[in-house]
Amino acid sequence: MTETIKTRMLILGSGPAGLSAAIYGARAGLKPIVVQGLQPGGQLTITTDVENYPGFRDVIQGPWLMQEMQAQAEHVGTQMIYDTIVSVDLARRPFRLTGDGGQVYEAETLVIATGAQAKWLGVPGEQELGGKGVSACATCDGFFYRGKKVAVIGGGNTAVEEALYLTNHSDNVTLIHRRDSLRAEKILQERLFANPKITVLWNKGVERFVGGGEPHGLVGIDLKDTVTGETSHLAADGGFVAIGHAPATELFKGHLPLDRDGYIEVKPGTPYTSIPGVFACGDVMDKVYRQAVTAAGTGCMAALDVERFLAEADFEAIAAE
Repeated sequence: MTETIKTRMLILGSGPAGLSAAIYGARAGLKPIVVQGLQPGGQLTITTDVENYPGFRDVIQGPWLMQEMQAQAEHVGTQMIYDTIVSVDLARRPFRLTGDGGQVYEAETLVIATGAQAKWLGVPGEQELGGKGVSACATCDGFFYRGKKVAVIGGGNTAVEEALYLTNHSDNVTLIHRRDSLRAEKILQERLFANPKITVLWNKGVERFVGGGEPHGLVGIDLKDTVTGETSHLAADGGFVAIGHAPATELFKGHLPLDRDGYIEVKPGTPYTSIPGVFACGDVMDKVYRQAVTAAGTGCMAALDVERFLAEADFEAIAAE
């Protein structure tokens, strides 16, 4: 039987939120352990050009940034473990978690930084052209399409907000939606329809993202009318899939309150969950901003609150003796 791993601070997830929490926790002497999960490094490991993370004048690569964050976390005393948690017991402290190989972890505090992933269409060309014209984040990548023709796929708030944002960079934005009406809030729809830079294609489903050119990248999108079945082609330099995100919270159903979209509920403005000693940070609790820098910020907040929580718990334990 593998010996139980015990720690004062256990962090699930190794993206910007988890590693920032680890850096602050390690510098506070908490000797945090990071369980890296299914995607070590988080979504930035599949992001090529990063131009909006503070501190870097030139474009940097997402995987490199995460390697540097991990190296920094390890340098100050974080232990990284390659494992995936499959069950949790949060009924009492220390919390008890089990990895997929049977390894058991006991933690006085738990920081959940498991993130969220963009939902994709699953059509041909989508994966192959990821980072080469196909994206799921206009805020992250819209800057690279200044003066170019771009398209947004979706019909909810996110899609409309992405389309409106892209008009800061492009005068030719097309919103593609499978239905004949949008699900977005009325005020967002009014802004969309009033913007002369945006064209809406109704009842159109994406059949394929088409690549070409040199260097190889997106050149267009094949469409199919959801009513008539008629096919068409839209020339585009950028295609932004905006059909929502899926937070990695399946593990916590029945253990922590989740909102209707599956995100962990926290006390507003804090990483505190409903269970004392359990904190959530990054995209797993943030459905609004979803940026590396905001995830890192909430990771810092989680670590500072872990430190305060443990200090209070230690004081109470001494006082009770």
